[in-house]
Amino acid sequence: MVVVKRKKTLSTSTSADPATQYAKDVVKKKIVAGPYVRAACARHLKDLKDGHKRGLVWDIAAYQRVIGFHKDLLILPESDPPTPFILEPWQVFVTGSMFGWKTEDGVRRFRTAYVEIGKGNGKSPMAGGCGLYMLTADGEKGAECYAAAVTRDQARILFRDAVFMTDASHELSSRLQKSGEREVFNLAHLASGSYFRPVSSEGRGLDGKRVHYAAIDEVHEHPTDVVVNKMRAGTKGRKQALILEITNSGHDRQSVCWRHHLYSTQVVEGVKEDDSWFGYVCAMDEDDDPFEDKSCWIKANPNLGVSITEKYIIERVREAKGMPSNESEVRRFNFCQWVDAANPWIGQDIWRACEEDFDDRELDGRSCVAALDLSGTKDLTSLVLAFPGEDGQVDLLSFFWTPEDTLLERTRKDQVPYDQWVKEGWLVATPGRAVDYSFVAAFLGELAGRFNIESIAFDPYRIKYFERDMANEGIEIELVPHGQGYYRSQESRLWMPRSIDQLEEKVAKGLLRVKRNPVLTYNSASAVLEADAKGNRIFTKRKSTGRIDGIVAGAMAVGNADRGEVVEKSFWESAS
Repeated sequence: MVVVKRKKTLSTSTSADPATQYAKDVVKKKIVAGPYVRAACARHLKDLKDGHKRGLVWDIAAYQRVIGFHKDLLILPESDPPTPFILEPWQVFVTGSMFGWKTEDGVRRFRTAYVEIGKGNGKSPMAGGCGLYMLTADGEKGAECYAAAVTRDQARILFRDAVFMTDASHELSSRLQKSGEREVFNLAHLASGSYFRPVSSEGRGLDGKRVHYAAIDEVHEHPTDVVVNKMRAGTKGRKQALILEITNSGHDRQSVCWRHHLYSTQVVEGVKEDDSWFGYVCAMDEDDDPFEDKSCWIKANPNLGVSITEKYIIERVREAKGMPSNESEVRRFNFCQWVDAANPWIGQDIWRACEEDFDDRELDGRSCVAALDLSGTKDLTSLVLAFPGEDGQVDLLSFFWTPEDTLLERTRKDQVPYDQWVKEGWLVATPGRAVDYSFVAAFLGELAGRFNIESIAFDPYRIKYFERDMANEGIEIELVPHGQGYYRSQESRLWMPRSIDQLEEKVAKGLLRVKRNPVLTYNSASAVLEADAKGNRIFTKRKSTGRIDGIVAGAMAVGNADRGEVVEKSFWESAS
């Protein structure tokens, strides 16, 4: 961490209780902070007032010892010139809360601390410093301390900070024994039989642990909750165990990071009661626009002017505006904003500008083309109709089906209101554990009575079953193969990269009118693109954050409607 310039702080640096002073300054708005940090500070002050009724004790001396450990023994990693690790006010509040709050029996109150903050704000050095304290100064015999992450390389990043601080400290380096030649993989405190080491989900390094301290890094990158659960399970035999989760904001709302983000916000706001859970969640207020107003940047970056410069964030904002594909990353990493996808296909403000609640009866008798994306047991089956107009405008109607038997299970698992959409008529549930295509074929027959459907673009997956149901309904509509991969196959007259370009061109030129359907809106928010070496782009279900069947069918339908046209520019090039 490069030290830029130590900003002037409020009275937190001289107060006998700087953690509480920080909380007061935040609540009084002397320090600018986001809604959940304000809530965490208000919770702290409330607990000081009436926490004793629940057996809570605020031990100032205990956390001052941790602050002193950092200041007197540790050097900031990568600081030039070497700089004592004087915790910033927000770090004092976090470490103060973790080590200062106790129960009546003297045991630390918080078992889990969740810290979500902008990239570059010093969370990893703080976590490494706390690990060294837990290793050497917490009075625990046989303390097992870990820097945990999904990959070995990620776990080593935080651990390397701890090794650097050990090497820079005569007091620590004389008391700790390092293991490893090219790279240190263990710090041992022989006097107490304790150690600090990196672990990850790679290999078998997570089982059988008796965790005293675990700093779990970049929780937003964890594809499952394995690491978090293994570390938490390892604390069961420890009275003073502490799990510190540190992360940037993410995009996957089915992830362990989102669950802990949501739980943390609910705890600090008092929606849920959990005296063992600490949350420090940086976020923007609802009306903040960090791309236009830099005054709100401090809410996600409390170390602004210390370890991260305003110039750097200005550059990041400029990049995001010039290259919209970077916008998601900047919002997540620099402004603590959860987004709909890691690299979303389209901004939701842009998509919603295409949506209208028009009466689809005005399209009766019109010619159109269709596209069909058939599902198995988990995804949605989607049928989209595209109505081309003489002025180049295309109107879209979308329809969806899903299996009835697993509806409630998938509603809970995906955290998507499928059951509500069924009740409201946006989604049709067919009997069984897989979509019954006969229902889709029967509805297609009804639509063919209203509109002149000239052709249906289809993904070859399961189409033979649907052809049988079409025959049973007496439906005779041309079926047009639509390739889903990067390259046009001999069998396909249409292919996905071209259809995506066609769809984006309509959006960019304001020529797409979409009949509002919350299922399609959800699909558009979940959609993610990936590209090959030649720049051909396809939708990827593997990386998407939810179901995308409707938007896939939508692109296919627009491509089917514009089979004779060639698009020279992508959406973003057309829009710029």
